[in-house]
Parts: sequence; structure tokens; C-alpha cells
Amino acid sequence: MSGCCDNECSIDALRAKQRGTLLIVLGINAVMFLVIVSAALYSRSTALLADSFYNMGDALTYGLSLYVVSRSNSAKAKVALFKGLLIFLAAIIVLSQVIYRLYIPSTPVFEVMGAFSIISLAANSVCFYLLWKHRDEDVNMSSVWECSRNDIASNLSVLIAAGAVWLTGTGWPDIVVALGLAFLLLRSAYRVISSAWEELHVAT
Repeated sequence: MSGCCDNECSIDALRAKQRGTLLIVLGINAVMFLVIVSAALYSRSTALLADSFYNMGDALTYGLSLYVVSRSNSAKAKVALFKGLLIFLAAIIVLSQVIYRLYIPSTPVFEVMGAFSIISLAANSVCFYLLWKHRDEDVNMSSVWECSRNDIASNLSVLIAAGAVWLTGTGWPDIVVALGLAFLLLRSAYRVISSAWEELHVAT
């Protein structure tokens, strides 16, 4: 005789798969944050620094998502709301760095920007592939997938910025791309917070 009903078994299996995926992408993003932030500081690239904040935010997001995998929809919505606030905070940090670079301009090392944006793109593509099948399962996994999708756009933008810095010999493309990434962060924060807020109202 089965130890649980079919519905409970399927839910447990789904949660186990979610945990496994989140553990993998958490590890990838934690490592990539350390790698990319070091490269950003070395190359003096605001866009690459913004890219590193995506990885840092994702590592925190995936850790929180692991915490709520087996919890109620209300708990998942609250954590998704917190994740949205983290994304918003990252956008503010990037904008602060842009303002700093406007006052203290510098030309980034485009070779480092390009090389590490490609490395980050490869890592985030793996995360995107792993999270794709979970994107519609619940608000928790949906917000996680939203972060992963943003990462791909971020990596491509930094790669374009590196090419533009090489062509122009100035740091302006780096600043422009950093502003664009900040806008994407703000838009993503709005979407995640709005979705979580609606879910909270449904749960209560």
C-alpha cells in the first residue's frame, strides 16, 4: 500500500525537484558573484559591477526560495515580495555607481569586460535552462525565473558595452549600459512586487 496519496506524492516530488534545481543555481550564482565583482573592480566597469549585483541578488533569492519551497503560498508570496525589494535595492546601488562615475570618469578595461561577460553569460544560460521548467509552478519559482531571465539580458548588455568601449575609447558606453541595467532591475522589481502583492491578497 502506498505511503501517501497520489497528490501528496506528486507535490513532494515537485518540491524535491525545485530544491535540487535551486541548490545548483544558488551555487553557480554565489561563485559568479565573487568572480564578476572582482573583475568589475579590476576593470573599473560600472556595467560589469551591475552584472555582479545580479548574481549576488540571485544567490540571496535562491537561498530564500529554498527556504519557502515547502511552505504555504502566503509564505512564498512574502518571500517573493522581499526578493522584489532586493532587486529594487540593487537598482539603487547601480544608479549610485553611475553617479559616482559621472563625477569621477574612467575608461574600463574592455578586454576584461568582454571576457567575463561571456563567462557570466555561459553560467547564467545554464541557470536559465534549469529554471525554465519551473517558471509556471508557483509565485516563488516564477520570481526566481524572472531573475534568471534578467541575468541573460544583463550579460549581453555588458558584452555590447565592452565592444562599444573598445570602438569609442571612452567609458560612456559602460555608463549607458549600466543605466539600462538599472532600468531593467527597476522594472523587474515592480513586476515581482506586484505579483507577490496580488498573491498575498489571494492568500489572505
